[in-house]
Amino acid sequence: MRSQHTRSRLVLTGAALVAGIGLLAGCTGTGTEENAVDQGTTSEENAATGDTVVIGFSGPAADHGWLGAINSGAQAAAEGFDDVELRVAEGTNDANTQIAAVETFINEDVDAIVLLPTDGAALTEVAIRAMEAGIPVINVDREFSSPFAARATILGDNYGMGVSAGTYICEQVGDNPDAIVAEIAGIDSLPLTQDRSQGFADALEDCGLEVGPRVAADFTVAGGEAAASQLLSANPQIDALWNHDDDQGVGVLAAIEAAGRDEFLMMGGAGSRNAMEAIQADDSVLKATVIYPSTQAADGIALARLIAQGKTVSDLITPGVPNRIVLDAPVVTKDNVDQFIDLAFES
Repeated sequence: MRSQHTRSRLVLTGAALVAGIGLLAGCTGTGTEENAVDQGTTSEENAATGDTVVIGFSGPAADHGWLGAINSGAQAAAEGFDDVELRVAEGTNDANTQIAAVETFINEDVDAIVLLPTDGAALTEVAIRAMEAGIPVINVDREFSSPFAARATILGDNYGMGVSAGTYICEQVGDNPDAIVAEIAGIDSLPLTQDRSQGFADALEDCGLEVGPRVAADFTVAGGEAAASQLLSANPQIDALWNHDDDQGVGVLAAIEAAGRDEFLMMGGAGSRNAMEAIQADDSVLKATVIYPSTQAADGIALARLIAQGKTVSDLITPGVPNRIVLDAPVVTKDNVDQFIDLAFES
């Protein structure tokens, strides 16, 4: 379906955006029809069925509730469009296997590729080859190491997660300057874990608190239980605890229950359904979680369709599709859980 005109859009996008800004600068702002700025396609035009676009999707193996939701969300999003044909590569944690899948998409001349790389740096070269072939790549969650590897990038806000978690805990125990704030991180060697921990520490510092006892787990139930058991046995008093990940949080809560501890409040991370149900029930130490959106790949499918069809994001003045989107990291409590639970993933 992708025409030479569409291929050219990949190269000319920057010039088009500059031209759009120039048009805005020349607008008189009177609101009259003759002075109206062309803002690209409307929401009605975007929703209308267009030429069929073939989108290749590749993500890691769904060995974690959040990753499973990423994959199922991409497929559900594609099924919601009458003009999208989705080709899904088998999920894998092997970079070479994923590179081969992207090469297959290139050889099939798909109209766009949505890619959550198992390793952003390792997948960068093949993503650049796709872009050079005129196939727009939408990079999800784990960034490539070159700006030339993607037409658009959709990210969760790991640093923002930490800030949101720290801000919530400040609101709950910040009036106690001696509050003991504990942290159960994910895999410490990962940049995302480092970003979450830095945001958490920065937010706590802003209200005069600091991170006290801290252990790292591995995003699994067993790892969460082991890390929490270690933390609890070494610290007889805790006032607040942030656990980075709701999947490993299943094990964390099991360890807390086994230890008979309930003197502190706990906050989760990512936004699983079982965590939100526990927050709704309000019968455990878990009082809140902070979202790391599992809808990123679904958003990637929607943007890939717009780009491949030469459409724009209708609610923006600048006629185009942004090159980089960082999603919010809202806090979910019993007061607002109903707004988020339908998008939650199963641990």
